[in-house]
Amino acid sequence: MKRLFLGLTLSMLVLVGGLAGLAAYNIYQFTTPIEIHTLTTPWTAKVDRANPLPEYPRPQLRREHWRNLNGLWQFVVTDRHAQMPKQYEGEIVVPFGIESLLSGVEKALLPTERLWYKRSFDAPSLQADHRLLLHFGAVDWEAEIWVNGIRQGIHRGGYDPFTFDVTDALHESGEQELVVAVWDPTNLGPGAYGKQHLVPHGIRYTAVSGIWQTVWLEAVPASRIERLTSKTNLAARKVTLRIDTSGADPGDEIEATVTAGEEVVAVERAVIAQEVALLPIVVEVLHHWSPENPHLYDVRLRLLREGKVVDTVDSYFGAREVGVAKDSSGISRLFFNGRPVFHLGLLDQGWWPDGLYTAPTDEALAFDIEMTKRMGFNSIRKHVKVEPARWYWHADRLGLLVWQDMPTGDGGADRYRQVMRQATDILSNLIAGVSWRGLDRSIESADMFQAELSSMIDYLEFFPSIIAWVPFNEAWGQFDTNTILLAVKVRDPDRLTGGPSGWFDTGTGDVLDLHMYGREADFISELPRDRAVVYGEFGGLGLPVEDHLSVDDGWGYAAYENGRNFESAYLNLLSVIGSLKPLGLSGAIYTQTTDVESEINGLITYDRRVIKIPPERLLNRNRQVISTD
Repeated sequence: MKRLFLGLTLSMLVLVGGLAGLAAYNIYQFTTPIEIHTLTTPWTAKVDRANPLPEYPRPQLRREHWRNLNGLWQFVVTDRHAQMPKQYEGEIVVPFGIESLLSGVEKALLPTERLWYKRSFDAPSLQADHRLLLHFGAVDWEAEIWVNGIRQGIHRGGYDPFTFDVTDALHESGEQELVVAVWDPTNLGPGAYGKQHLVPHGIRYTAVSGIWQTVWLEAVPASRIERLTSKTNLAARKVTLRIDTSGADPGDEIEATVTAGEEVVAVERAVIAQEVALLPIVVEVLHHWSPENPHLYDVRLRLLREGKVVDTVDSYFGAREVGVAKDSSGISRLFFNGRPVFHLGLLDQGWWPDGLYTAPTDEALAFDIEMTKRMGFNSIRKHVKVEPARWYWHADRLGLLVWQDMPTGDGGADRYRQVMRQATDILSNLIAGVSWRGLDRSIESADMFQAELSSMIDYLEFFPSIIAWVPFNEAWGQFDTNTILLAVKVRDPDRLTGGPSGWFDTGTGDVLDLHMYGREADFISELPRDRAVVYGEFGGLGLPVEDHLSVDDGWGYAAYENGRNFESAYLNLLSVIGSLKPLGLSGAIYTQTTDVESEINGLITYDRRVIKIPPERLLNRNRQVISTD
């Protein structure tokens, strides 16, 4: 009997070991490095190298006096620990990552290296008691700044904007010198890096290093408006504006003038207290913002001191409410503006073959959102990437519900550790029912994640299109889950907080988020009824389009050889999604908007030149799924 038990135990160990080995091998094969071929987009040739992306970069807070610093800068790559160089090796187009075609360099930056930028600029004449701010939309990953040889500071984090007041470093006249030093460890560092990888493979893409969003100067008064956020109460027909200021004196006021088109609908004033003013805006007929009617109110804010205007900014807001509530059948649903709304959307990576993280033009930046709308979707899941502010402004004005992911970070695990970690965790869960144990992140990495998550919310909470925060995706870097999800909910109770998207749910968050590839019909009936249930990812149907591929051999979760079969498979999946709505499915995000490098599962090719299914054939079918009960 003992011998039989030992035999069974050894057999089980061999079986489990074999399964673990097979899983590890398959994942390893999936992580095999790929060779990527350069593609262009319809906008590549439209980029003005001397003046790329000239649009005002911060639509949520607009001032008149600013200057764009995008264009041709000098650059050089040195050892990471080298001193500031005296010689530079060539020109780079800002704001495109050094690895991209549009940068004019197309050179990988290693963690052992440092990228230096240099340019000169003419400082504007400043009025008395005014300051000159130097803004960076985003730099990946660590940026150290000097103006005229005077160090301004350092910023870590590749996705949030940051600013330095450079007034005191300026020469009285003539050219000013700006130097930026960048170190980027990508997936080997402590911070967030999204889907970037030093060795592109599978679902990991070409790394992006350096300045990848607009750099600009802004002349501002010393006492000024810094930030605007809003909170909606539809029942009271009220939107409360919160205005954060800097340098306000006791007794200073904020005045808000709200317009709908040419009509002034409200004028309110409030005294600033501890640098903050709260202004309730009550409108007799309050227009709600929604995907069907993305109504935005314009607002002009003025900081007043003894009746005189000190600062003026222009902005906007949308009135909308988001939540989870039970429908008439007692099923928890995603509610929007007081009624259940099914979210049908696309997983949006936001990658470009010519600019990588950076769209070549503002027209291109809006293109994916416009196509998503034309296809009849009402939602976008912005996947482990944060976009420039203008992307969210396009989503606001066009009307799409945005689920915003936190970019992935795992504290610098190399790909072999990732392979074995994923294989053993998945097998433990499948065979023994072992729950997700969470990643053991270093103190530095854990602190960095929480700092970058907080910065992302600070940056994006203005935009009405964002209706959900998704801190974790598929256990990538997932740790201390419940604590972090609860902290996000406390930080922003007026938006949804998604549970971990896919894989290892811990029972926390407004949404139970499942990833269903190839088994979309296997809806589980025994689900908690206190949270809305969504498919955070599904589909992933692959269709290669010849002459529009950036790899020799792409992949999808299912492969099709022609557009007819591809379209039929998508429509069949759509029917399955529609059939699950009565059972409790509240939303579904199809993978994905475009192909990206080796992934060929987009509805649009990576170069944005081919739409795989004509939008007019998707429009009504997608809308039917959204609208039918």
